[in-house]
Amino acid sequence: MKKLFLVALAAVGGFLVYRQIQADRAEQDLWTEATDSVPAGSGV
Repeated sequence: MKKLFLVALAAVGGFLVYRQIQADRAEQDLWTEATDSVPAGSGV
């Protein structure tokens, strides 16, 4: 029973790390889009 608990705890921890990485990636994409220079000839 103790091993099952440890496996479940590790799975939950891994999932939380995965979600944090995804959130960081999404935020980085937003910053990249927001700070990207306007391409020449875009009409702006």
